[in-house]
Amino acid sequence: MAESRYNVSRTGLLLVDPYNDFLSDGGKLWPLAKKVADEVGLLDHLRSVVAGARAAGIPIFYVPHRRWEPGDYEGWDHPNPSQYQTQQLKPFAKGSWGGEWHPDFVPHADDIIIKEHWAQSGFANTDLDFQLKQQGITHVIVVGLLANTCIESTGRFAMELGYHVTLVRDATAAFSHDHMHAAHELNGPTFAHAILTTLELLAALPRAGR
Repeated sequence: MAESRYNVSRTGLLLVDPYNDFLSDGGKLWPLAKKVADEVGLLDHLRSVVAGARAAGIPIFYVPHRRWEPGDYEGWDHPNPSQYQTQQLKPFAKGSWGGEWHPDFVPHADDIIIKEHWAQSGFANTDLDFQLKQQGITHVIVVGLLANTCIESTGRFAMELGYHVTLVRDATAAFSHDHMHAAHELNGPTFAHAILTTLELLAALPRAGR
């Protein structure tokens, strides 16, 4: 159930994996996400959510995936299926255009960039929980890519750590409609406190003068 307002001093926006490889024409993973992303208006909604958070004074935490480097995952005992695919595709390669931020989502000086996650959760083996606690954050809004992997895993982990979790169904995308359905209709309701559209979220965010 959505809250009518989000307290600026207690709310953080988690922007997950806003890389060129995911969000830009020519990106390695964009062709896989493009159909769903275009249907939900992903880029416009991400722009609106980020702008709304900035206008409200809500801090933005960048939650980036590991930028691939030569040697990654070699000698690992059991890399997961996504990591096997990473070895082949080499998305978000460090020093490459694909591993740079999408030009509309370049961090501002006061944004907080979290240490890169190796798998799907933005919390596991990173400083995200520590950074949120240092800012007094209790409520997190999770947007970015992909709905059924990093968004779900980060949101679920946040719930387990005691955070209030909001998902934004049209400020994320996945590689198929089935993945989106699972993320928002089947799995999301088991851990998220609110699942909103971008318009619903923006209506709930504080604005100057109200």
